[in-house]
Amino acid sequence: MMKKCLFFVMLLIGGFFYSQKTPPNLKVIKKNLENKKSEFNFEKLIFKYKGLPKSLDNMEAQHLYYGRNFQKTVSTSSTEFKNLADAFKDKDVDKTINLAKEVYGKDPTNLDVLLILLRGYDTKKDISNFSHHMNQLKSLTDAIKNSGDGKSDKTAYVVNSVGDEYILLNMLNIGQDYNRGSQSANGAMYDVWQKGEEKLYIKVLY
Repeated sequence: MMKKCLFFVMLLIGGFFYSQKTPPNLKVIKKNLENKKSEFNFEKLIFKYKGLPKSLDNMEAQHLYYGRNFQKTVSTSSTEFKNLADAFKDKDVDKTINLAKEVYGKDPTNLDVLLILLRGYDTKKDISNFSHHMNQLKSLTDAIKNSGDGKSDKTAYVVNSVGDEYILLNMLNIGQDYNRGSQSANGAMYDVWQKGEEKLYIKVLY
């Protein structure tokens, strides 16, 4: 399913290697999201994200992306997500968009859902909705890009899931010619992608 959305992932590569790196502090993020007086309170950020995603700065986007670990989200194993995946595979564009909008309503920072919406709106030539969700996707993927440089386990890129890891890999143009090795850590898994002497470290949270 995600291979068909790689065009949109490629649109996000610009400026990849020149952004300031800010590793996420999950404890601080959780505290800020729950604090109603914080500028990073979840309700404030999600309102801004849904209305004016281009106005989000890196720290705000980081709180939203990694804050998914502390929010109720829609599992890819759920019936509603499976129905969405089936509609997408069947190329039923209208049904796909309607189902994706329902899941988005419950889980607006889900990268898979954003990619599916982008595919649907691109097919429908709906420039307004396409641009809006592209800006949302870019803000969240920028948070991933700015989480590290991938050169070591201490500076690994940090992602919330294996699905998000593959989105990142596509953005980095890491393909099947790389071999993956994994090592467990406290609360996460480190995947090391290697080709020759070149290594890329990605920390997958769980």
